[in-house]
Amino acid sequence: MSSVVVLWVAPSPNPDPMNTCGLVRALESSRVLSRCQRMSNGRRKQTTTTWSSSVMRCRRRSSVVSSSLVVNPAGEMTLSSEEKVYNVVLSQAALVNKQLRSTSPVLDDVKKPQDIVRPGSLSLLGEAYDRCGEVCAEYAKTFYLGTLLMTPERRKAIWAIYVWCRRTDELVDGPNASHITPMALDRWEARLEDLYRGRAFDMLDAALADTVTRYPVDIQPFRDMIEGMRMDLRKSRYNNFDELYLYCYYVAGTVGLMSVPVMGIDPKSKATTESVYNAALALGIANQLTNILRDVGEDARRGRVYLPQDELAQAGLSDEDIFAGKVTDKWRNFMRLQLKRARMFFDEAEKGVTELDAASRWPVWASLLLYRRILDEIEANDYNNFTKRAYVGKVKKIAALPLAYAKSVLKVSS
Repeated sequence: MSSVVVLWVAPSPNPDPMNTCGLVRALESSRVLSRCQRMSNGRRKQTTTTWSSSVMRCRRRSSVVSSSLVVNPAGEMTLSSEEKVYNVVLSQAALVNKQLRSTSPVLDDVKKPQDIVRPGSLSLLGEAYDRCGEVCAEYAKTFYLGTLLMTPERRKAIWAIYVWCRRTDELVDGPNASHITPMALDRWEARLEDLYRGRAFDMLDAALADTVTRYPVDIQPFRDMIEGMRMDLRKSRYNNFDELYLYCYYVAGTVGLMSVPVMGIDPKSKATTESVYNAALALGIANQLTNILRDVGEDARRGRVYLPQDELAQAGLSDEDIFAGKVTDKWRNFMRLQLKRARMFFDEAEKGVTELDAASRWPVWASLLLYRRILDEIEANDYNNFTKRAYVGKVKKIAALPLAYAKSVLKVSS
């Protein structure tokens, strides 16, 4: 299943992430309760998602401890996926509070990079950013159009992040995927560590190395995306939404966390940094759920089912029904619930878009509205995501831009 950002890999008889690209528990109850009590004091925004575990619901429910924990296959109480991810959100928000809000986000575009070791000269670095833009334009046309609405510096930074994510995704989802091993991903992660130390392996690494010196982009979301690739190597079924949520965070929610420092937060915003990160995370989850629902047939042909097994069973469905690819009333009812959940994550994401820096709101709104419309197209196809691929046509894409602009100026959510 492709993540939100998805790269071309040059064929090689001996694939290696170093040259795959021609562009080269238990938790004590008191801790959980304490965390949820802190949330109830206004540190975290409430979500309307009814399927997700209680971290998003602590402000509404008294049974915070039991619902923040889940039972693993061994029968042990462990931290829920949302709570695990929320800990990452807290650390990312703290980093931005320390580094980004020490100066006005408006000044991000003129921040001077630290000295790093780059292959070649500054002209080659510019060439590297240009190449990132070309990759983005070729493989993510709608996304690329959205980046053109950004300021030049932010645009280049987002291109660099996109290309790294795409290259990472292609390790397990590209033409050489059958040859990729966990050891290859370990080498790719070691290369990431080098990149953050300023040791770029190629020109595209150099673009990202430059980006992370200009903006407080932490390494953890990048590591987590690689962990999502490891999950793809060993897992093709998800027992419940808690498991699927963690996967969606790894392969797509991480992109939202990578992007917030580049997008910037409106200096006039009264929202907490944490709440903006939560919204960015929600957008990544929403996008990935949309990918999953759009690509059910494609994934099934690869022997993969990215749908909660327990919810399939509750709907009277099984993997065999998905492999058969027949649209039935049971399937329609099941899909209506899945689409509703994805839309709820989009609703949560909208709350944070309004808090972004003014220069970033329009492209993010455009991206959100266009991706959300894929869900409408699935409905228009009578929920046939087995043989029909839902997509948003050019006319609808163009029509979405004025609406996105109006939302960015008025700072209102749907």
